[in-house]
Amino acid sequence: MDARTQNISKKKMSSTVKGYLILCLMIFVSWLVFKLLTPDNFGTMDNMLSYFQASLIASAGAVGFYLVIVMGMFDFSIGAAIILASIIGCKLAATGYGYLGLLGGCLLTGAIIGACNGFFYVKLRIPSMIITTGLALIYESLANMIAGGAAQTLPADLRLFGQMPGNLILALLTFFAAYAILNYTKIGTYTYAIGSNEFIAKNIGIDVDRYKFLAFLISGIFFGIMSVLTISYGSSMVAVTGMASMSRNFIPTMGCFFGLAFKKYGIPIQAIVLGEFMINIIFYGFVALGAPTAIQDVITGFALLIIVALTTKTVRSAIVK
Repeated sequence: MDARTQNISKKKMSSTVKGYLILCLMIFVSWLVFKLLTPDNFGTMDNMLSYFQASLIASAGAVGFYLVIVMGMFDFSIGAAIILASIIGCKLAATGYGYLGLLGGCLLTGAIIGACNGFFYVKLRIPSMIITTGLALIYESLANMIAGGAAQTLPADLRLFGQMPGNLILALLTFFAAYAILNYTKIGTYTYAIGSNEFIAKNIGIDVDRYKFLAFLISGIFFGIMSVLTISYGSSMVAVTGMASMSRNFIPTMGCFFGLAFKKYGIPIQAIVLGEFMINIIFYGFVALGAPTAIQDVITGFALLIIVALTTKTVRSAIVK
């Protein structure tokens, strides 16, 4: 290895360490603030483990959604996809198919939803936020029809992925898969190329439409995994209409903002996972304080936007193609 290569390697390692240090400091400060404000009912080791387990759910979806958002696209159908996939997986599991029905139903539904999002976005040439908003209404209606207006409850003997170690194992496999896709496949390489400059990507022969479709498809599969964790952790799911599912979009999206912010440090997947953990610390901190839900949402949103803004000069996730 020549001197130049060694210097590049050292700079990259130094940048990565800096990214981890910033993330750990942010998590510690978030914990410390709420621990000082409410020392009796926040931030114990058991509490932190509970916060971490809750963060695994959104992280599983966010690491897949990162493929979409890093290209400058968006998805407003996340919540509707989670609800529809959870309901289908739950019904299949409860009707005799067990874990095969739960996993297969959630992942296949997520893949179909992702494929639909990608297909209509590529073919209609309409901004992704508009396409996915319209499709979200359809997914909500389908979930409501399938559920028949009743809450779907996962049988108690099929909740392996709602607690340790099942949820941790599934989440880790998901994170490793996302990391491998981004760093060791053509899809990851072309995703970054398109996100950096779509015009140049086209000129060097990359089939942009194909990889945008694949990004939505893969993202949908990861949301299917998130659905498995969601229904296993919460045990039941209720269908909603009128875009009420939009509230489920927030946390996975904020996790992706962390991924974008820390991409320059070479740790987007790790930043998403740790960022989601921090989001949960802040959320449960407000719960411990007894703050009203509306105040929690406003303060959490502003706090996270400020944090992300401070860690990156340019967050291009707001660009919607």
